[in-house]
Amino acid sequence: MSALRPVRGTRDFLADDSRRRRLIEETALAIAAGYGYGEIATPIFEFTEVFARTLGDTSDIVTKEMYTFEDRSGERLTLRPENTAGVVRALLSNGLDQALPLKVFYAGPMFRYERPQKGRLRQFHQVGIEVLGIADALADVEVIAMGFDLLAALGVQGTVIVELNSLGDADSREAYRHVLVDYLSARRERLSADSLNRLERNPLRVLDSKDAGDREVVAAAPALGEFLNAPSRAFFARVCEGLDALAIPYRLAPRLVRGLDYYTHTTFEFVTEALGAQGTVLAGGRYDGLVAQMGGRPTPGIGWAAGVERLMMLLADAPPPRRPVAVIPFAAEQGIAALTIARRLRTAGHVAEVSLAGTVGKGMKWANRIGARAVPRSPSPVRSARG
Repeated sequence: MSALRPVRGTRDFLADDSRRRRLIEETALAIAAGYGYGEIATPIFEFTEVFARTLGDTSDIVTKEMYTFEDRSGERLTLRPENTAGVVRALLSNGLDQALPLKVFYAGPMFRYERPQKGRLRQFHQVGIEVLGIADALADVEVIAMGFDLLAALGVQGTVIVELNSLGDADSREAYRHVLVDYLSARRERLSADSLNRLERNPLRVLDSKDAGDREVVAAAPALGEFLNAPSRAFFARVCEGLDALAIPYRLAPRLVRGLDYYTHTTFEFVTEALGAQGTVLAGGRYDGLVAQMGGRPTPGIGWAAGVERLMMLLADAPPPRRPVAVIPFAAEQGIAALTIARRLRTAGHVAEVSLAGTVGKGMKWANRIGARAVPRSPSPVRSARG
């Protein structure tokens, strides 16, 4: 029966994978706390306008991938496809823009309707950070360093490299926009339907196209970096200088534009070749115009998000579960005593399980099967389950 299978693009997290996911989330939270970040949890659905207004009506997320529905009162709601817009909405809803800067960490599920692939599901999980209220390029350096520290703490930084680019400020992008439109318009017949639509409304989106024909056209397009004005060049140079000082390796990626409308200046991705085509494991950038776009005061911002499922694939082994103490009643009337002993063990910080197998022999086999590290003999001291 189809009702007894997971919905396409979703999955169950069983014991080993749950431990992998928990390790990633708890490690990320610990790294964030070390940088002075507080935790935030926003709803998994928002009014559709929160995302449609901020992600841009030419983005694939808005046009093809959002899970949008009407509730019983007729409100249009959307399961969050990403969390930056939700964090900014929370900033404005709770008056947090009066107490900037704000540094927050989040973890949780996101939802996008796209073709499921290895490491990319329709319900997927992210950990991420957002910094609001700091315009200095050194904030970009610290945010990237924090992503590097997370990967190092997970032991996977050796397989990952930072790709880095600058989108410049609004003036730089406007100067580039005219040149790009001229270049793409001369090659209209080679562009996909989606890119032709973007050419009229947001031509920088064409640079982010995944269509093979579009990518051939884009490969020879003028680079945005050639049109950065002096302030934008200085900002990006300070980012690179900071990363050099912290000994964080990176490579310049002049075609890296990210997929959302609200990015400006620094954009970056941590990529690996270990996962094939789905090589981006952590990505982000600066979005100085987003808060104002959502109705707040102009407020600089920068952040990143990491795909938990992709990070799980890079982890060699699942963290082992803690080995329990097995408490085995020697007789039926000792059942309550066994529960009491197990409770005391847990209070003292141990993992403890009680055998309900019915006989001592079965209980000892069960203790070996679960990898118990000890079996207390009620009320005697502990002895090994494995002799």
